[in-house]
Amino acid sequence: MTNNKRRFDPITLEILWKRLVSIVDESDASVIRTAFSSLLRDAHDYTCMFTDSRGQEMVQGTLCTPGMAGAMALGMKKIVTSIPMEDYRDGDVFIVNDPWLLAGHLNDVCVWSPIFFKEKPVAFTACIFHHTDIGGRTASDNRDVYAEGLYIPLTKLYDAGKLNRDLVNMIRWNVRTPKEFDGDIRSQVAANHVCSQKITEMMEDEGLDTLDDLADEIFYRTEKSMRSSIENIADGSYSHEGIVEGAGDKPDIPIKLTVTVDGSRIHVDFDGTSRQVDWGVNVVYNFTYAYVFMAIKSGFDPGVPINEGAIRPITMSAPEGSIVNCKYPAAVAARMVVGHFMTEMVFKALAQAAPDNIIAGSGGTPAQTNIFHGSFANGKPWHTMIIRGGGMGASSRFDGHHCAIFPANGANTPIEILESDTSMIIESRGLVQDSGGPGRQRGGIGRQMIIRLPDDGENSPGTMSIAVQAGRYIYPPAGIFGGRDGSLAQFLKNGKTADPSGLTFCDPGDQISFVSAGGGGYGDPFERDPEAVERDVQYGYVSIERAKEDYGVIIEPDTLTLDLTATLKFRENK
Repeated sequence: MTNNKRRFDPITLEILWKRLVSIVDESDASVIRTAFSSLLRDAHDYTCMFTDSRGQEMVQGTLCTPGMAGAMALGMKKIVTSIPMEDYRDGDVFIVNDPWLLAGHLNDVCVWSPIFFKEKPVAFTACIFHHTDIGGRTASDNRDVYAEGLYIPLTKLYDAGKLNRDLVNMIRWNVRTPKEFDGDIRSQVAANHVCSQKITEMMEDEGLDTLDDLADEIFYRTEKSMRSSIENIADGSYSHEGIVEGAGDKPDIPIKLTVTVDGSRIHVDFDGTSRQVDWGVNVVYNFTYAYVFMAIKSGFDPGVPINEGAIRPITMSAPEGSIVNCKYPAAVAARMVVGHFMTEMVFKALAQAAPDNIIAGSGGTPAQTNIFHGSFANGKPWHTMIIRGGGMGASSRFDGHHCAIFPANGANTPIEILESDTSMIIESRGLVQDSGGPGRQRGGIGRQMIIRLPDDGENSPGTMSIAVQAGRYIYPPAGIFGGRDGSLAQFLKNGKTADPSGLTFCDPGDQISFVSAGGGGYGDPFERDPEAVERDVQYGYVSIERAKEDYGVIIEPDTLTLDLTATLKFRENK
């Protein structure tokens, strides 16, 4: 840090940091108020952030999704510097959905803008929305990116405040629900406008001519904290070889990684990992890095702000053309099916080095994604998407959360919204008893959702298609350190196991059941506090039979209360 830079005392720095976070969160909140799609309004599948003048991430929204945010932190630096600073004009708005440049598949559309202050660009604001539809075939078994939808290269959406109507018209003609897509794009523009306005107000209030000095101070302190946390891990190389299950007739995908800890640095190498495949689970470098970073950040320094400083101590290498660093034009629509596992695999590699900092396998890894397309009885088409969580893996101190989408972030779409947006009827949604992996700390509980397409004779809505991007149908979320596995996921059509790998077509009267996996347990189940098992039975998480079988705990069936004497005797004899 040079002497001519402005310095910030700790109190001023904390005040400014909190203001920056509140600015991004206000931008984030504007999305909830203005977005058209329920995936954005309700499930929160988007990320807002802004950078300094060099494209280095300063702040991201509190409720951002790690895959988008981590990918943007790398991608925005390339995007911003690809255009000379003197070529930016106030009122410019850019749009791009290049999977290799940003967040890994075509549905993630980025809208970004320069922030002008005193007639010069001083920062950049950006947001990525996961648009429900980007055209193309929605299933994950496409063989290349060309089949997956509309590819938008880096293009001006607004040129000095003037809308590029030809571009908007071209996009509208390539998506199934143009009204919703158009409304969501305008929501992105509005979110960036809110961020720009509030940033310039702050600079005016604080007498700042640049944000770069403040950014450097934030980066320096964040990097110092991250490096200090990494130093608590013993130096060495820690390897893990795992697999991600194939779908349908697709073979399993081997993943190999080595985590090398060297002082305050961590390097993750994927040498030996599978080559890219001919279906849509390939992952671009940025998205892989995002979930590698997620593992280390959440496990070792969760409280420090996420910005450019946080990513500097963590590097990654992956062979070009591998499943985790695929080459164009690989199919990438379902990149989360493999990409979300990167956090878990890093945890497994570091399990022996830092057992208290990791969690067991999670049923929400990968996020259970369902894309629905159909029409109402009057012929009007509808298109929607939901993401579902499973039981989160247990840790050394806590039981796993229920129905968590981990390591991604998101929320469940309310039943009322899903039914009003579509012709589907939600028959039930609830937790699945005994799905959490037994352990000293129990894995989180999975859930089931059953939908039905109504059969109303002449008023029936017709055929509906479902694309499933998910996993855990073959290999359950693994328990660790004596903890047992969580339950498997299931996909059922009319009560029979169905193939989730391609498009599933449903006629009026058909019933579909989605069952999410439970989380893995942590530690020996017979070491679990008997009173905790008693509560699990009373809440319906664990059955009386499994309480005895898995935990050695005897529960009185009439009162659902613990028989401690019988429990201790039973455990001794085991």
